[in-house]
Amino acid sequence: MNFVPAFLPSSSHAEPALWFVFCGDNMLVTEDAPGIPRGDEIGGLTDSLLRSHHLGTLDDSPCYAAEVPAGTGAPAGMSFHGLRTLLGTLGEDLFTVAGRAFQVIDWDRTHQFCGRCGKNTEPKKDERARVCPSCDLVSYPDVTPAVIMAVTRGNELLLARSGRFTGSFFSVLAGFVEQGETFEECVKREVREEVGIEIDNLRYFGSQPWPFPHSLMVGFTAEYAGGEISIDHEEISEAGWFTAATLPEIPRRGTIARRLIDWFSSGCEAIQGED
Repeated sequence: MNFVPAFLPSSSHAEPALWFVFCGDNMLVTEDAPGIPRGDEIGGLTDSLLRSHHLGTLDDSPCYAAEVPAGTGAPAGMSFHGLRTLLGTLGEDLFTVAGRAFQVIDWDRTHQFCGRCGKNTEPKKDERARVCPSCDLVSYPDVTPAVIMAVTRGNELLLARSGRFTGSFFSVLAGFVEQGETFEECVKREVREEVGIEIDNLRYFGSQPWPFPHSLMVGFTAEYAGGEISIDHEEISEAGWFTAATLPEIPRRGTIARRLIDWFSSGCEAIQGED
């Protein structure tokens, strides 16, 4: 992705700006495509912005995140949609910047007051942060690390279904990192807590920012080392081992969960091709 983050705008970009405008948790998109509106397309919305932030440039187009008051109507030919519904339809580059925009807006609106003394905070002039003029506490945009892991047992992949999932799809396991915990420790703990098995041979796979609301998903692969599946019934409602040929309904493309599952499937296909 040709995105260059920046705190302050530059006057050297000729392309019109892209505006990632939020009303609550929903983002404004053009109904044809869908796409992100340009500055000259959002019209009078710029007069009612609650907040706005320069994010950087995407393919030399300046990008801005902004928020309008609740109940604001969308301009003609546009509508507000939740980010999850745009996954896989907005395009990977635009969705990634949209996720960044949402995280910046969500952080700004939830840090208007100091967490130490309760006074109003102010934007910091030299970086993306809010500072309390009373006690000098500085608050930066939140990033919450989480792990997500593909656990294999020979030609089988461990998948689970959460009661929080809509529909009946399964996915790989995931969980948030606790204070003082390494990523590797978190992977082993989450697998043990959620399905009761042990793993080894952890390998880093990749990462993905995940704006729900401000996670950074760090992916791993691991191998089964022992134990029988015993679900916790709080996080997990069903879990099991699946081959590439017997996969259930799985997450859509554009997620690191799907990338991990596709990695497993492509590896099985390569092995079968060698036989």
